[in-house]
Amino acid sequence: MLLDRDGVLIEDVHLLVDASRIRILPTVVEALDRLHRAGLVLVVVSNQPVVARGLLDEAGVEALQREVERRLVDAGAPRLDGFFYCPHHPNATLPAYRRDCDCRKPRPGMLLRAAAEHGLELGASFMVGDRLTDVAAGRAAGVRTVQVLSGKHQAPPIVTAEPLDPDLRPDHRCQTLADAADWILASSGSAVRGGSS
Repeated sequence: MLLDRDGVLIEDVHLLVDASRIRILPTVVEALDRLHRAGLVLVVVSNQPVVARGLLDEAGVEALQREVERRLVDAGAPRLDGFFYCPHHPNATLPAYRRDCDCRKPRPGMLLRAAAEHGLELGASFMVGDRLTDVAAGRAAGVRTVQVLSGKHQAPPIVTAEPLDPDLRPDHRCQTLADAADWILASSGSAVRGGSS
């Protein structure tokens, strides 16, 4: 299972660079625990434009993610199985990160890499995100998609190399990660860890 971070696991505070602003969203700990116990692999895939904008370096992004994961585990969630992020942006402040990459959602590169490294079967996998770019990336990767209606789902689209299809729809919409877990577990039947995500 592939999870966006901001707006799905933690509150989306726009360009998170300070650990003091990390807030785990309601139902997340319980939902992750249920998904883990059902055997699903839990991998985060996240656009991190803070790097391209020069607000945080890659080591800083990784340190923030470790803090997110520490807080989740301290609250009773299982350990996440992986974290993949895209540091690029088409209009990056830092030239080294200004590129038309295949990893920035809505493109599926990050999801495909996560699937390859964790042995995930894409046809049996899910992408949970709150933005249309998450849905588009999931669709392009060949996974089923769930959109969490975090409030950011109504925000203007993020900058993308090509326009998003405004008619694109997820396979399921819901209010929280717990609601997403209900639908995923009902849709996937009995999952085997490593074989389905």
